[in-house]
Amino acid sequence: MTTLLHYLPLLGVLVVVAGFALRFNPVPVVVVAGIVSGLAAGKSIGDILALLGTSFVSERALLLYVLTLPAIGVLERAGLREHVGNWITTLKGLTFSRLLIVYLAIRQILAMVGLTDVAGHAQTVRPLLAPMAEGAAEKRGTALDQNERNDIRAFSAATDNIGRFFGEDVFIALGAVLLIQGFYAQHGIELQPLQIALWALPTAIAAFIIHAIRTVLFARRIGTIAQTVTITSSRPGNGRNPVPGMEKTNAPDSRLRRNDEV
Repeated sequence: MTTLLHYLPLLGVLVVVAGFALRFNPVPVVVVAGIVSGLAAGKSIGDILALLGTSFVSERALLLYVLTLPAIGVLERAGLREHVGNWITTLKGLTFSRLLIVYLAIRQILAMVGLTDVAGHAQTVRPLLAPMAEGAAEKRGTALDQNERNDIRAFSAATDNIGRFFGEDVFIALGAVLLIQGFYAQHGIELQPLQIALWALPTAIAAFIIHAIRTVLFARRIGTIAQTVTITSSRPGNGRNPVPGMEKTNAPDSRLRRNDEV
């Protein structure tokens, strides 16, 4: 029974899984999960709120990225996304897959040296990477529909996530690396942060290769859809390119005119 009580705080994990599965807002889901775990651990509401407040104050530096949002909003209002999309179409050699693979490499390298907040969804993906990727994809010759634009934006955001997630584990001063070191130290295994970070390097390389292949396949799928649309629009009788000899005309049939004359 005592062992079962030790597992009760894990109910918060179930709350997180259920909230994400039901597509609820992540912020209240995480807060509710923390409260559930705290209550399951025997803490009072006051203790839980005090712990949340202390954690927020100690980690408030993580909210510095919010200061960049007003500047990004002003730039977007001035047409930053449109200008970037138009500029990328002038670069003939830059394709959709090359753009995202280069960004993935830069994102991973920056994360490996600890510069995780130089790029991100708010700073680079929404105002820069997503419109650049859309402009590169439109080099196929046909315009993107809304579903394709949403897919490209989601894929661009996923590229940023993968680059940061698998790159930051190589940085020796990352909190996760120090947490792993502390966990092993508690069990009598002494490891240096550099050793842990080096073991994350093969995973980062594998993640880069796998996502680069996914990017190429995604670009081919976008191009295949464009070819299908082009072939369909060029078929006779589809309204865009009528069958020769079947053009509509307002003139009456000549046979009807002869009958009227008789």
